[in-house]
Amino acid sequence: MATTGTGRATADRLTTGTAAHLRSFLREPVHLALLVAMPPLVVEGYGRAMSSFPEMPFVSTVPATLGRVNGAVFAAAFLAGLIGLFQVVAARRADDRLAICGFDRATLLASRLGAVLAVALAGAVVTFAVLRWQVTPEAPLVALGALVLAGATYGLLGILLGAVLPRELEGSLALVFVADLDTFLASGLVDVDTALVRALPLHYPHELFRAAVLEGSVATADLRGAVASLAVLLVAVLLVYTRVAGGDHA
Repeated sequence: MATTGTGRATADRLTTGTAAHLRSFLREPVHLALLVAMPPLVVEGYGRAMSSFPEMPFVSTVPATLGRVNGAVFAAAFLAGLIGLFQVVAARRADDRLAICGFDRATLLASRLGAVLAVALAGAVVTFAVLRWQVTPEAPLVALGALVLAGATYGLLGILLGAVLPRELEGSLALVFVADLDTFLASGLVDVDTALVRALPLHYPHELFRAAVLEGSVATADLRGAVASLAVLLVAVLLVYTRVAGGDHA
């Protein structure tokens, strides 16, 4: 009975913490604006920008369609990365006080990761809906899952960036630069296939998404690569959170 009660209390704290982190993120009008306005602006912006590109010999997809695919990956990743960044910046200020109130460090981290995953899912759904307005994915469920993977990956990357650059403005600017460069190199617009490009966070989610949208296929190797990248980032986040939020004092 005591074990059941402890489990229920932990679950309640996890739910309460996740909801609190989400409210903190969404109470800012600019965050809501990003969640609603960024996917259509980015997806259509990338599509229209690339519609003027000439067809390239190593790219078989219509440039405008490829642009929308690239924009969708960027939008889903950046939105989740942003909340990951804000979560770790907030952790520096708040989690010591929350720990005093009875929240253990593992629950605090799990609630922050839950908030990141919730935004990654919401951003993926909004972005996917925007993409379907112009492009019909061949494998829609797989495409949506790939967007969620991209968002989760960048949510964790945002946490790591927030640990290195613990200010929202500087961290956001760095996140834009990293996500833009990552999307470009993973997009297939440059005919480069090296170990360095394959190691980029968005490489495997982008490959999964592009294949699902344009071909209706799933490459098992890409799925394994995406999950492995996510696992590596998660381990890094566990180590970083312990240091940033003072987990050694728990």
